Amino acid sequence: MQKRKLLGAALAALALGWGFANAASAAEKTLRVGIMSGEDEDVWKVVAANAAKHGLAIKITTFADYTQPNEALAQHDLDANSFQHKPYLEAQIKARGYKIVPVGYTYVQPIGLYSRKVKSVADLPQGATVGVPNDPSNEGRSLLLLQSLGLITLKPAVGLLPTARDIERNPKNLHIKELDAGIVGRAIGDLDAAVVNTDWAIKAGIKIPQERIAQEKVPNNPYRNFIAVNEQDANAPWVHDLVQSYQQPNVSAAILKVYHGATLPAWDGAPQ
Repeated sequence: MQKRKLLGAALAALALGWGFANAASAAEKTLRVGIMSGEDEDVWKVVAANAAKHGLAIKITTFADYTQPNEALAQHDLDANSFQHKPYLEAQIKARGYKIVPVGYTYVQPIGLYSRKVKSVADLPQGATVGVPNDPSNEGRSLLLLQSLGLITLKPAVGLLPTARDIERNPKNLHIKELDAGIVGRAIGDLDAAVVNTDWAIKAGIKIPQERIAQEKVPNNPYRNFIAVNEQDANAPWVHDLVQSYQQPNVSAAILKVYHGATLPAWDGAPQ
């Protein structure tokens, strides 16, 4: 009889242990997050470690094409993505009807004008060929940078998405060459100058800041990147925990380290 009682107690304890293990397993939520391949993978390793403390297991999917992460999110192949700024998302929503919303800022990558042929903006010759990304938001961003440098003047009220057709004055008769965002940096040797996103500049082997002859201003920059989710998930508890896992001092330090200071944390109160 005593043996039976002991055996019963042991089985009960074992069952209780399995119950706790199953409960812990059930409490952990796996989040599928899409990012661009490269340096961001190292940043998200830190985010994932932070998220584990909130019971979130981060599964990263990497992309090499800017158009894919939003499509994957819209199709619910991802729970969130982290790669874009608001003008880009707005252009994507207008073109594709996505119901995707930003939920927390990550970093800003000031777009720059780079050259291996001249040392300053003033040195650009008449008729110079300047490469720009060809997607709507980044082309607009590039043209606004060229305007801020006095190289071109855009038509009034063009907003954040001007195209080359919106150039009103071009005193140096610059040839604006529209190229894929991933190619424009690699073509820098064939161009007089190129406006390149920071991440693509790094991938293309452009020396930052040595080959950068100009950069957009950082204060009040409308091109801060963010974590985005489907609209229906915006108020889900895991969204808050995911954003909190990102907006931490150790993530800020990782951003500054892996991007060699060319990318800056962009959430309120982030050390820079």
